[in-house]
Amino acid sequence: MMTDIIPLLPVMIPLLAGIVMLFTGRHNIFLHRVISAAAGLFLVIVSIFTIIYIANNGMVVTHIGNWQAPYGISMVIDMLAALLLFGTALVTFTVVVYSFQSIGVARERFFYYPMVMFMITGVNGAFITGDIFNMFVFFEVFLLASYVLITIGGKKIQLQEGFKYYLVNVISSNFFVLAVAYLYVSVGSLNMADIHQKLSAFEGDTAILTLIAVVMLFVFATKAGLFPFYFWLPDSYFAPPLPIMALFGALLTKVGVYAIARTYSLFFIDNIGFTHQMLLFLAILTIIMGSIGALAYTDMKKIIIYNILIAIGVITAGYAMMDESGTIGATYYLIHDIIIKAGLFFLIGFIIYRTGESDITKLGGLIKIHPVTGWTFFIAALGIAGVPPFSGFYGKLFITESLIDNGHLIAAVIVLLSSLVVLYSVMHIFISVFWGESMDFTKLKPISYDKLLFSSFIMIAMVIILGFGADILYPIFESAAQSLYDPASYSGYLLEVE
Repeated sequence: MMTDIIPLLPVMIPLLAGIVMLFTGRHNIFLHRVISAAAGLFLVIVSIFTIIYIANNGMVVTHIGNWQAPYGISMVIDMLAALLLFGTALVTFTVVVYSFQSIGVARERFFYYPMVMFMITGVNGAFITGDIFNMFVFFEVFLLASYVLITIGGKKIQLQEGFKYYLVNVISSNFFVLAVAYLYVSVGSLNMADIHQKLSAFEGDTAILTLIAVVMLFVFATKAGLFPFYFWLPDSYFAPPLPIMALFGALLTKVGVYAIARTYSLFFIDNIGFTHQMLLFLAILTIIMGSIGALAYTDMKKIIIYNILIAIGVITAGYAMMDESGTIGATYYLIHDIIIKAGLFFLIGFIIYRTGESDITKLGGLIKIHPVTGWTFFIAALGIAGVPPFSGFYGKLFITESLIDNGHLIAAVIVLLSSLVVLYSVMHIFISVFWGESMDFTKLKPISYDKLLFSSFIMIAMVIILGFGADILYPIFESAAQSLYDPASYSGYLLEVE
């Protein structure tokens, strides 16, 4: 089987772009901008092509160096990975464009754009690797780049929170290696599809598998920000500038959720009564704690950050059911949240850069001078809350249906109530900032903001497309969810190898 180039492009494009920018020197900012924007746009095109290709031909697999699975390293793109690659590519391109007018020349000179590209290399690699150890490797790639991004600029709060972020992730990474080692000792393989097939006929001590499930949940829950391991997230995400905040908020927590969904659907299927119920329990607690945080603050950044936790809990609740409705809903909401969170961070970033304030009690009346931005924010508020017909509605609909069908009525009610919390918290921003008592408009900063609004409008337009095009897109999301509720469809490529 010849090596297929398609699964390698999402990793190769940002990696090569980052390397090229390193060699062009740190003072050639214009070239860095051009290369990073071109790489982001190319990733969008490749991801769209990949979705179409997989819809017509099924999942695509390549074996590095033609070493066949399960002995070699496999890169696997099913529809779930393809959708995540598209979301990542869209966020990458818009963040890069947004950064032109927001990140600042000082940070650009310290290899900001190469670090973004290296981070995306790791994120994409984690989504498409078919090997659990290489998932760890790609985790470390994007974490190393994120360590630089969270501290770039050297402000006190960045260094303080960057150290916390580094410490938490180093500890969880050590446990990741430990879990992989125990898994390899138990089944003798690192290929995820092969592990699934071997565990399907596993006759050893299942207690060790439960232990591995708990350790992996600790690792991935820490990355995703699930309760009680979210303690580091609000302040760490609050510290860096808005473009980096948008990049982290849209993507990094989603890698942790994806890892939970992939490993729990392939590996830990014999003791669902414990492992998946534990997952649901943590998901509900995460929703509750995120809701409390979203209602407690008047700082726009903190409100959206705590809304990240609510979304992580909702998505995880759907994946904990591991049935058709739950996984379809969770997958739809996962892609929706990647896009809407980036869009909301872009919009509040525009407000902050324009006014110099992030506390909504100090703002008001902006609808008079920025009506289009104001109504765009209104649409984003409806979208993130799941108001029909916007995209957030369909994901929560399927997740709630799955929870009720599986007898988790209280969990379903909490998921539904979280929509009201999200709607109130984001509409509170909208009403206070755009319709409150007019602030002193003479204090507005005369900044260039066409690229800030370009990125914002692109993401909110995508939310509208996901909502109004739900019927057309449903088969794609159904195909993406199949590899989770029917894991044999994911591991089936091994039969072709054999």
